[in-house]
Amino acid sequence: MSKTKELAEKLSTLEIGNMYENDFYWTWDKTDDELSAIFTVADALRDLRERNKSTKIFDSGLGISIFRDNSTRTRFSFASACNLLGLEVQDLDEKKSQIAHGETVRETANMVSFMADVIGIRDDMFIGEGHKYQKTFMDAVTEGNEHGVLEQKPTLVNLQCDVDHPTQCMADMAHVINYFGGVENLKGKKVAMTWAYSPSYGKPLSVPQGVAALFTRFGMDVVLAHPEGYDIMPEVEEVAKKNAEANGGSFTKVNSMEEAFKDADIVYPKSWAPFKAMEKRTELYRKGDKEGIDKLEQELLENNAKFKDWTCSEEMMSLTKDGKALYLHCLPADITGLSCEEGEVDNSVFDRYIDPLYKQASYKPYVIAAMIFLAKVKDPVSALKALDEADEPRLSFKK
Repeated sequence: MSKTKELAEKLSTLEIGNMYENDFYWTWDKTDDELSAIFTVADALRDLRERNKSTKIFDSGLGISIFRDNSTRTRFSFASACNLLGLEVQDLDEKKSQIAHGETVRETANMVSFMADVIGIRDDMFIGEGHKYQKTFMDAVTEGNEHGVLEQKPTLVNLQCDVDHPTQCMADMAHVINYFGGVENLKGKKVAMTWAYSPSYGKPLSVPQGVAALFTRFGMDVVLAHPEGYDIMPEVEEVAKKNAEANGGSFTKVNSMEEAFKDADIVYPKSWAPFKAMEKRTELYRKGDKEGIDKLEQELLENNAKFKDWTCSEEMMSLTKDGKALYLHCLPADITGLSCEEGEVDNSVFDRYIDPLYKQASYKPYVIAAMIFLAKVKDPVSALKALDEADEPRLSFKK
């Protein structure tokens, strides 16, 4: 039996009926079976591609990408995922749209969705605004479909908002599962999700929040470490606590990077901005207070500089379990001596983990494709088996 058929059989044991024609906002909105289904389908799609099998389930249709912040990995991962399934990708460049002339979100949503099967949105810049924009957009296309304007309702894939970065964190977890040889080996593993110094300010909170909320679901011991004042959203902390209690893991907070790294199996040193400061920043932008924004930026940069010792150095890595913890980063990292004078991680540490980091990133296209697949295919088990049995190759002249 092929690996894909084995994975299809596994998928048949999971309760995933609610995923069909549904959206993906946050990982904690999904059941354990639904998250397992995403990992399962992602592995199947990768297996099919590696065996030169076509994975196209569409012969036409659009995937609309809306990036309201800069992106490399997520942008290309979304495009790769859509292409893998047979969809064309069209990027909505707001500077080239009629938004500047007063076009509303409701109008934009319907105008770009006539033949769209999936909408991928990244809106992570402002606390209280990213998820709100995604929800407003999807409410508009749902209404358009109900009123007969749109033939189908495209599904949403959250490519990062102010609250969660589900495609990143799911890709991180897929990497962790494979690295440690299966989900059954994750329970009790210590994860250090730590703040790290950056010479820039305003980095989103969605990665540390997503990691805290997701990794606790696997019975892992997640330690959130940051200097005083660099808190994440309190409501996400509550999600992490509840997940830890329900799954036999733990969620703790410390103000010491050394304490978090000590005996850690996994380290994820990543800079982010303080939650309260980002709330203030959003309000200043609403008011158009440029002077206030500049003042806040300077204050945050000065405060960051007080914690330059919060960096993933060789000395810090030596504190981890056997000195060989798995180093994770969503990329790009601020690399000391390479991309900046002082940053999140020493160049020697980063360079040693560069292959695992690239492997970590490689899971994201398949995770996104799996999210789309499960939202658009009513019988995903039969669909995977049909793709596996079909004679159609992805590349006809492959050696």
